[in-house]
Amino acid sequence: MKKLIAEGLGTMFLVLLACGSAVLAGPSIGTLGIGLCFGLVLVCLCYCIGNISGCHVNPAVSLAMYLAGRMSGKDCIGYIVFQLLGATIGAGLLFWFMNSGVGYNFGGITSPDEYLATNVLQPGATSGMALLAEGLLTFFFIFIILGVTDARKGFGNFAGLAIGLALGLVNIVGIPVDNCSVNPARSFGPAIFCPAAWGDFWIMVVGPVIGAVLAVVCWVAVAGKSK
Repeated sequence: MKKLIAEGLGTMFLVLLACGSAVLAGPSIGTLGIGLCFGLVLVCLCYCIGNISGCHVNPAVSLAMYLAGRMSGKDCIGYIVFQLLGATIGAGLLFWFMNSGVGYNFGGITSPDEYLATNVLQPGATSGMALLAEGLLTFFFIFIILGVTDARKGFGNFAGLAIGLALGLVNIVGIPVDNCSVNPARSFGPAIFCPAAWGDFWIMVVGPVIGAVLAVVCWVAVAGKSK
């Protein structure tokens, strides 16, 4: 249960703080700043709960760990349930915070379908483009995670830094396409409070799942299964 609670809390803070950076200061800090916030939040969480739950805070990561033989199916399902719950709570807190300041222009974000940093197609982007981006960026992100958390590689305390940097990088690249998900829970939480985002939600599930599977297949191909 401690692992599940850690995953829930971790995902809650990821959504609250990282998505919050876009909501509160998006136009001020831009894509680079938002990507950096996502990365920094994950770095902090890795060093906080990494030794408790592994700090997945992402259903795609948990799926990859299951496929790679690093966790049981039961644990994987439990992790995903608590990640979705945590993301919903985090988005709810952000929604509550926004509605506490009626008339305040939160970061200049006024679009009704994006005000919680929801994952929706950006102007000019197509579903195919977003699906490709989500798949490839998740592939890269989880490939990095599988590598730096492999006990045979001995990255130790540097793993959290590499994982956070990877998340920041994929966000910088993916935000202009669909606000970058690579994490179905991160997309699910804000969508609960912003129904207009559900139309593109399938992309934020299918893309990361495909990316997770590809990452595991390629990692096993180049490094073999973890012992």
